[in-house]
Parts: sequence; C-alpha cells; structure tokens
Amino acid sequence: MIKVLCIDDEADIRQLLVEELSEAGLSVIEAENGEEGLRKIISEWPDIVICDVSMPVMNGHELMAEIQINHPEFSNIPFIMLTAMADRQNMIMGLESGVDDYITKPLDLELLVAKVRGCANRIQNSRIVNAPR
Repeated sequence: MIKVLCIDDEADIRQLLVEELSEAGLSVIEAENGEEGLRKIISEWPDIVICDVSMPVMNGHELMAEIQINHPEFSNIPFIMLTAMADRQNMIMGLESGVDDYITKPLDLELLVAKVRGCANRIQNSRIVNAPR
C-alpha cells in the first residue's frame, strides 16, 4: 500500500488531508512541522510527501533543502507543497529546489487526491516493472 506523509502545522488541515487520503485507499502518516516530518521520512520512508510551506520549527523549503543536502537517499520521494503563498516567485523557488508540485490553499481536495493518485500509480507501476522475475 502507498504510504503518504502529510506535514502541516494546522491540525484541522492535517486531519482533513488524512481523512481524504485514507478514503482514497492510501496509508497516511502525519507530522506537525518540518523537523518532525524529517524524522518521519527517515523512520517511515513514505512513498509521497505532502508538505505545507509556512510552518514553525522547519518550513517546507528548509525541509526540502535538508533532504537534498543531508539525506539524498530520500530525494526521489515525490514531494507536493501546500501553500497559501501562490505567488509565482515562491513556486519557482520550490520547483527549482526539487519539489514535484504545488497545491494552493484553500485546498482543492479533488485536485490534490488526483495528483497523489497519479504519483501513486507511477510508484506502483515502477514496482511492477522492477519486480524480480
């Protein structure tokens, strides 16, 4: 089963993500900031990460940089950023840092689930192709 890590400092948004993704048939774990998210990435090795940009302790951009610099073994995990900052420059900065996609708040849950399912399908297909024969 595909495991998704949801990182957001707002408990109500995090819970909404957990419910929607669980209903979509995904295994979901959660973290309330980037530092906790990093610990979960290292210990749980999720298949997909959904992460808010603006959080205390460690924000989404700092988490992505930490992964790229100090934990490159996790750098191929699909990473979807959630942000209320929909300005073009912020999105460009994130995409250049290795983020796979952006979803702006307020959340379009149907769009988010579709993007996560697309990632999940690619992951499952690569597992089938790379399975020992």
